[in-house]
Amino acid sequence: MIVSQQMLEYSKTSSWIRKMFEEGARLKAQYGKENVFDFSLGNPDLVPPRHVIDTMVSLALSKATPHGYMPNAGYPHVRQKISEYVSKIYEVVLKPEDIVMSCGAGGGMNVVLKSILNPEDEVIAIAPYFVEYRFYCENHGGKFVSIECGKDFLPDLDKIRQAITEKTKAIIINSPNNPTGRVYPENIFFGLRDLLAEHPDVLVIADEPYRRLVYDDVKIPSVLKIVPRSVVVTSASKDLSLAGERIGYIAAGPGVSEKEKFIDALILATRILGFVNAPSLMQKVLGECIESGIDVNIYKRRRDAFRSILDDIGLFYVPPEGAFYLFVKSPIEDDVEFCKVLLNEKILAVPGIGFGYKGYVRFAYCVDETVIQGAAPGLKRAVALLKA
Repeated sequence: MIVSQQMLEYSKTSSWIRKMFEEGARLKAQYGKENVFDFSLGNPDLVPPRHVIDTMVSLALSKATPHGYMPNAGYPHVRQKISEYVSKIYEVVLKPEDIVMSCGAGGGMNVVLKSILNPEDEVIAIAPYFVEYRFYCENHGGKFVSIECGKDFLPDLDKIRQAITEKTKAIIINSPNNPTGRVYPENIFFGLRDLLAEHPDVLVIADEPYRRLVYDDVKIPSVLKIVPRSVVVTSASKDLSLAGERIGYIAAGPGVSEKEKFIDALILATRILGFVNAPSLMQKVLGECIESGIDVNIYKRRRDAFRSILDDIGLFYVPPEGAFYLFVKSPIEDDVEFCKVLLNEKILAVPGIGFGYKGYVRFAYCVDETVIQGAAPGLKRAVALLKA
């Protein structure tokens, strides 16, 4: 057998998000794209800001733009611009040396975990969580530890405290959260700070690709300011609608212990994992466009339109303050079965089991509002059938 046993096992339990996305492709080919209502994948449909496109074209055509290798951590002048931006929005003082450019947030997470994990070290994540976290952790010999969230899908500090052992090396937090859309309030970060005061070897890894996708004037606390030993991993995938360009960065907070060694490890991991460096052109684009962003009000209108439909049907959810997901309680206990019934109505959603949290279903509303409105009759029929 050529394929490893681990990969065979992963194939059996691999991402429900991708499974539903592929099912959507099949249905669209069979019935036509306009007759399928696909809420499976968090793939931004908005066109990147015009400034970003213009900058991309200009840099690509410029004779002054090399397309070869550069230092593994990224272009120095780009790291300078990113450090200035991060220092401003996180209210900390960071140097260019505190930034490592990455192949998106996923690449960044793997680089961080490769840099810190010894065999069997534990990484805590809070369910519901982005499913790839487990794979990322196990990529580097770590042990993935899942704990359930507390009330209203916010982290439960007591459960985190109970889960920490002498083997705990990191805690992953994700706010605004995928799949719930919740934004963690400031008291959660202060609680983490106090909790980890007695655990100096535990690093908080904040996965924040949705940081700028928030609604109703909700404020995002600065993990780098509040939690001393923290690192942010993020990307331009969502706020610049550049998911396929795979560009992001890692920002090491001011309180990370032995920071020089940590940064050196990040740079080495970037190389030996085969990334070598983040995409050359996109580094320069991000450096020039770091202050740009898509119109968040478009996603807000879609959220509100979807909420109106759910309220009319009587399905429970916790209102999302950010990102572009609604995590909705299934009308039956079996969330996978609910998704199967939705498929009969040509509606694609992802069961909560795919996020380590049964009984709920995720709808990604990064789609045109016509798709949201078009799904309403079928969603209503599916719920009525299951409640009958």
